[in-house]
Amino acid sequence: MTFQPFVPFAGYSGWTFLSRTLPEQTAAFAASPALDRDMTYFRENIGAVKSADDLVGDFRLLRVALGAFGLQDDMPNKAFIRTVLAEGVSEGDALANRLADKRYRAFSEAFGFGTSLPPKSGTPGFADRILARFERQEFERAIGTQNEDMRLALTATRELPEIAERDLTNDAAWFTIMGNPPLRKIFETAFGLPSGVGGIDLDRQLKTFEERSEQVLGRSDVAQFREPEQVEELIQAYLTRSQLNSFASVNSPASIALTLLQGAV
Repeated sequence: MTFQPFVPFAGYSGWTFLSRTLPEQTAAFAASPALDRDMTYFRENIGAVKSADDLVGDFRLLRVALGAFGLQDDMPNKAFIRTVLAEGVSEGDALANRLADKRYRAFSEAFGFGTSLPPKSGTPGFADRILARFERQEFERAIGTQNEDMRLALTATRELPEIAERDLTNDAAWFTIMGNPPLRKIFETAFGLPSGVGGIDLDRQLKTFEERSEQVLGRSDVAQFREPEQVEELIQAYLTRSQLNSFASVNSPASIALTLLQGAV
């Protein structure tokens, strides 16, 4: 029987439980027969992939490859994915570089097509790196079927330290976050930003994110997320505000006030 990850509570109390049980739950999930079959197939066959066409032409390999970057919904869009892979990232006008969603760039860069060099799919350790991402992404997706907030919180713990450790300017790091839909949602919610903030000028968006980060987290630099404590503080702000938003959407101001008063008593 396939293990289904679970979290018994919403909000930060649920996150505390999930964090405490994460090693046991991820290990049980990884032992799933279906997941193990997909990972074994990928490990045994990815080395033979020499081009974007090779990868896109193999349904099982492509499913794992896209899933590792949270792009599994693009499985039907094979022509689009082929272009993202084949053009690579070395040219400024490559499709992956022009897309607002920076996950496509990370996906294309990981495989290394579109250059005169051999693709990275045959290099030592490549399969293990992709499969580690795939396994974690699949676990996050499974959690998301129960609680989307928990899935996004897990995404933050995985991706924010990676971005913070990259050799990027602070502006470039913020733009990377803003171009990653799951991370963007976390920050917009945690910072209490309106849904229309994505429609303003990019430089104004950047300034807004930095200012709100200073106000909510005490720092405006992305490098702060090298520290687990800062990631945790962001997650707490996100989950708290998300829960309040959900509560407010189904309750009138009067009932909210009454509930808060009763809780205080």
